[in-house]
Amino acid sequence: MTRKFLISSVAGLVLIVPLSVAARDSYGPPPAKDWTLTLGLAPVYSPAFLGSKDYALSVYPDIRLNYQDKLFFSVRDGLGYNVINTPSWKVGPLVKIRFGRREEQGGSPFLVAGNSDGLKGLGDIDTSGEAGGFAQYTYAQIRSRVELRQSFGGYDSFVGDLNVNYFKRLGPLNFSIGPRLSFAGDDYVNTFFGISASQSQRSGLAQHQGEAGLVSYGIGGSAVMPITAKLAVTLFAGYDRLDSDIANSPLIQERGDANQASVGLAFGYRTDWNN
Repeated sequence: MTRKFLISSVAGLVLIVPLSVAARDSYGPPPAKDWTLTLGLAPVYSPAFLGSKDYALSVYPDIRLNYQDKLFFSVRDGLGYNVINTPSWKVGPLVKIRFGRREEQGGSPFLVAGNSDGLKGLGDIDTSGEAGGFAQYTYAQIRSRVELRQSFGGYDSFVGDLNVNYFKRLGPLNFSIGPRLSFAGDDYVNTFFGISASQSQRSGLAQHQGEAGLVSYGIGGSAVMPITAKLAVTLFAGYDRLDSDIANSPLIQERGDANQASVGLAFGYRTDWNN
């Protein structure tokens, strides 16, 4: 099967807007203490699964731990370390979790209201890990970031994200906006959007096999309002379009929609301490 490794100048993360990018700027300048822990919740109204035409409410945990400006961990950003760490460049290794998909629930394990029957007959997708690296460059008020990762423990595929964000502070309000895209290898594409022979028999959808390349492209934005020195609220929204190769899957053609929108509100509380 032909591999298309497609990287474009437009940029992005995944379906939800760059919430954790905005959250890193939520409380103003980085704290002077060594360790920072942020605990929060992010209710999101979005498609029940990537490519779904049905919308549902999910509540994602927003847990972030940072050591100085070196080590970082969060549910969305994963676990990483800034080996190169300058005002302009941050480069280092990265490990992430990609949560699975549940056939009966119709989407992610974080759904709390609403579901979809679009996955009937397709089976579950297990949670997997992804290991690789990132490079981030900041110039003035523009931040560009690329991530390349290889999956393990589930499907066997490379995955990647590109994003560019313009960020600005207006008084206490922080906002960011920018384009984004994601791309992946054959096994990712066929795990989430392909239809095998057995899945075709169970679901009634025609067999389909995709190829590596662009998965989606879109734009996202967020506005962060600190309530106190330790508490902040983030409003975010985004729109993504599935690439034409992905949109041609019978799952999307018959049970889904290539246009994907999302909106959410995050609440986070931060505490910090020294060693």
